[in-house]
Parts: sequence; C-alpha cells; structure tokens
Amino acid sequence: MPGYAIGHLLLFSIINAFTPGPGNILALNTVTNYGWKKGSPLFLGIFAGYYVVELICAVFVYGVSSFLPSMLGVMKYVGAAYILWLAIHIAISRPDEGDADKAASFWKGFVLQFVNVKIYLFGITALTGYVTDYSTSLWVLILFELGIATLGTIATSAWIGAGMAIQKIYLRHYRPINIALALTLLECVYAILAG
Repeated sequence: MPGYAIGHLLLFSIINAFTPGPGNILALNTVTNYGWKKGSPLFLGIFAGYYVVELICAVFVYGVSSFLPSMLGVMKYVGAAYILWLAIHIAISRPDEGDADKAASFWKGFVLQFVNVKIYLFGITALTGYVTDYSTSLWVLILFELGIATLGTIATSAWIGAGMAIQKIYLRHYRPINIALALTLLECVYAILAG
C-alpha cells in the first residue's frame, strides 16, 4: 500500500474518529455528569463494542470481496458519497444540546455501538475506499479495522479526558472547526475518486 494511500486513510480515520458521534457525545456527557469512576463501565462498553463492530465490518468486506468482487468498485463510490455527505453534515451541523438517558452501564455503551451507523460506515468506507485496492486478505482487513477501532477508542478517550474543556471550546468555535473538518473530508473524497 503506497504511502499516499495510507496518509489519506489516516487523515480520513482521524477526522471520522474525533468528530462528534453518538459514542463520543455520550462519553463526554457521561464524564461531565458522573465523572470517570461512575462512567467507566459505559466507556468500557463503548470501547468493546467498537472493536466488535469493526471486526464485523472486516468480515463483511471480506465476504463481499470474495463472493461479489465487482461490488467493491461500487462500494468505493458509495463510500465516497458517504464521506461527501459527512462533510456537508459536519459543515452545517450545530452542537447537540442534550442526552435524555444518562445511565452509565457497560451494556448501554456496548449496545450503542451496534446501532451506531457512523462506525459501520466508517469501517466499511475505510476498507473499500483505501485498502481493498491493495489487499482483500481477511487478515489485512482485520488488521486495518483493529487500527480503526484503536483510533476510535483513542478519540473517545480524548473526549472523556477533555470533558467540559472540549465542549466549551467546540460550542464557542463549532462553525470554523466544522468547516475545516468538512474541507479536509472533501480532499479525502477526491483521493478516493482519483485513486
């Protein structure tokens, strides 16, 4: 895999992992309301769920590449369309103001990841947009998905660790931050389509 492809994959992954999503927002909200100790079961559930979902994505992409190889080309464009949608959504989005249910359990965090469409699309797009042109080996796909899950765990940990500081900064400057992230994602779309 050439360095430029790894660079674009890493850029896409960092932006996707660190932008607000259900897991990051729930973790931020939980730590600000309950603190680390009471919130830690939920955080561990989020982390465990992330790894399981990304492994499911690797097996899914492997299955598609083995049994329907022509679908990978189509999925590449679907992935590019998803990144474009994500860029537009990030550029126009406003901070979310609340979370009604504040119970901090392992299972709540774990199950959240199974309904978190963002990480499914993240995992599948990363593989079909950047990796499958170079390898469709199950072990390679799993390795990249484990890297994505690790990056996602680091990102969620950053949201937890920064707590209210991130929320205050983001709330104050969300528009320029969102526009910068969206423009960077547009470059990722270009890289997928040009590659």
